[in-house]
Amino acid sequence: MVQSYLIVGGSSDIGLELGSKLLEKGHAVTLLARDSERVKNLVSRGAHLIQGDALDKECVQKAVDFAKENGEEGISGVAHLVGSLVLRPPHSLSLDAFEEVIHTNLSSAFLTLSIACKSMLRTGGGRLVFTSSVAASLGLMNHEAIAAAKGGVESMVRSAAATYSQRKIRVNAVAPGLTDTRLAETLLRSDAIREAAVNKIPIKRINEKEEIASTMEWLLCEAPDNITGQVLHLDGGMAKING
Repeated sequence: MVQSYLIVGGSSDIGLELGSKLLEKGHAVTLLARDSERVKNLVSRGAHLIQGDALDKECVQKAVDFAKENGEEGISGVAHLVGSLVLRPPHSLSLDAFEEVIHTNLSSAFLTLSIACKSMLRTGGGRLVFTSSVAASLGLMNHEAIAAAKGGVESMVRSAAATYSQRKIRVNAVAPGLTDTRLAETLLRSDAIREAAVNKIPIKRINEKEEIASTMEWLLCEAPDNITGQVLHLDGGMAKING
């Protein structure tokens, strides 16, 4: 049976890793992405591209509908990998900049949740995985905007898991710590900054993007049916232990 998956934010580093893993397993993959160049390899391997913005309702609807038609029983799962990272203290962050972080991270996640769940209700269920951050559960300097946005994502995930618990829709999230991706380039721009960051992590290393993608694939494809409303902390122990 062909299972169909949608990656919203498919041109992100983790999105590319996840798409590759899903294709390797023989699944149908649809990518909603703005950057067509970055997904060329996945498209050449059989992924389908819907080029557009994750905050555009028509684009998200088109991507969900396409993924639904690609699966024998509708859309099996959706991963939301759209995000931004603005690190400034509140006194130097404008309200417009704050709202943009909320809009990019949280509003786009809600739009995906809303449209995907409507489709899944019609086809008998499915799985959704969203992306949070260690900043949602651990106070980090200058992370107020992203903490607010990702804290909202986690709360939304728990509520949605309750709302759809008896409709065979499972909703979870991953909350990575610092991960070696384009998004984190400014945080890893020098050896000194990288060393300072690593010293805050109990296991003394930053995440590899493959680790995040593997966990998301597991939640989408292999996790037990009773896992819902969970936030998996992929942060080397930062949020939970003192290393």
